[in-house]
Amino acid sequence: MARAVRFHETGAPEVMRWEAVDVGEPGPGEVRIRHEAVGLNFADTYFRTGLYPAPLPAGMGVEAAGVVEAVGAGVEHVQEGDRVTYTGSPLGAYSTERVMPAAPLIALPDEIGFDTAAAMTMRGLTASYLLRRIHPLRQGDTVLLHAAAGGVGLIFLQWAKLLGIKVIGTVSTEAKAEVARAHGCDHVVLYKQEDVAARVREITDGAGVPVVFDSIGAATFQSSLDSLARRGLLVCFGTASGPVPSIDAMQLAIKGSVFVTRPALADYIADPAERAELAGELFGHVADGRIRIGINQRYALEDAVQAHRDLEAGRSIGSSVFSL
Repeated sequence: MARAVRFHETGAPEVMRWEAVDVGEPGPGEVRIRHEAVGLNFADTYFRTGLYPAPLPAGMGVEAAGVVEAVGAGVEHVQEGDRVTYTGSPLGAYSTERVMPAAPLIALPDEIGFDTAAAMTMRGLTASYLLRRIHPLRQGDTVLLHAAAGGVGLIFLQWAKLLGIKVIGTVSTEAKAEVARAHGCDHVVLYKQEDVAARVREITDGAGVPVVFDSIGAATFQSSLDSLARRGLLVCFGTASGPVPSIDAMQLAIKGSVFVTRPALADYIADPAERAELAGELFGHVADGRIRIGINQRYALEDAVQAHRDLEAGRSIGSSVFSL
């Protein structure tokens, strides 16, 4: 019998349950996949708490890697035995196996292990669209990245280095600062001890940065705005500390005619051709060793409650996975 982590009400990590589930056979456009590794992402907590609404009861998780075991009618881009990875809806990745739509599946090169894929598919594709689609960054540009020692951050730092982009990264502790520096961060700011915007102005000779990448949300929104150069762009791609405050349009003008966007990965990988292009570039860098994917926390699926506690307490560095 397959097993899965499910929740029947929203709330703290303890609402998640480890349950036996009946998987069944795939219908048209679906596959049955046996998971080898499952990704743990901060976005998972948004569903569990109800910040992202989901019909209940619901499965948990949107990222995993494994092997296709059965294929439904009309599925052509994958077949039985294929190694695949995925990120995106519907919920249910925290499971030993599942039936799901075939459309989100991405072929996984033999050179990349399942654990690595589960640790990087969402994070890597996020770093990919942030660096390659959001803004026309040029070699020599300096940007601000919050949570530089997080899973997205460590991939972003390495990729930015390949592109010749300098990064000012914020972290919460000196231990995380060391990790960020080791992955190519040019300037590290301890945001709990330093004035982030003042440090950014100091580093950029008063100009500010053309782009701020902010996955923290409520706690960093103001310092992010204050760090922007004239006509700069604030990219709010996460809300780890809470939702972004309501935006006063006049303040955007006062801050230098700046822009704010709240992108979602789903809109950058909805087109299969664009998803394949972004994934191909990511997988190429990882397979050739230009980007290293460190897995710093490993859990069993039945320990999902503890994994979420660690994640929300800020005890995690880099990527975390559930190994099956």
